[in-house]
Amino acid sequence: MNNLNIKKVLIVDDETDFVEVLTERVKAWGYDVYSASNGKEALALMKNDKPDIVVLDYLMPEMNGLETLREIRKIDKKLPIIMLTVIQDMVAIKGIEKYDVSAFIPKLSAYSDTQASLKAALDLVRTKLNKNKK
Repeated sequence: MNNLNIKKVLIVDDETDFVEVLTERVKAWGYDVYSASNGKEALALMKNDKPDIVVLDYLMPEMNGLETLREIRKIDKKLPIIMLTVIQDMVAIKGIEKYDVSAFIPKLSAYSDTQASLKAALDLVRTKLNKNKK
């Protein structure tokens, strides 16, 4: 179960089936979840309903994850971001480290590996936020 520090999770990914599976799982963990299918939609949603954490896909059409992350950081410099990526080589996504990403999760399968990694990343961010409040 989550705590008060992280309640609302925004999932941003262009793969509808993947988002549906992750949304149901994250809701089962006790979070309120909403989603966007691209970066522009995510930024518009954030203006009205501020998430406590964003789960952001790196590879998306129109506005990729890095471009979206840059815009998110203009709005909120400390918002925890968990980046999903199928890219195995971190050199391929160079430059992203300066945007303070809380965790990188390999996007393998919404049914197993990614769920376990996402759960661990959410727990890690929650623990870190609790330590910073003390």
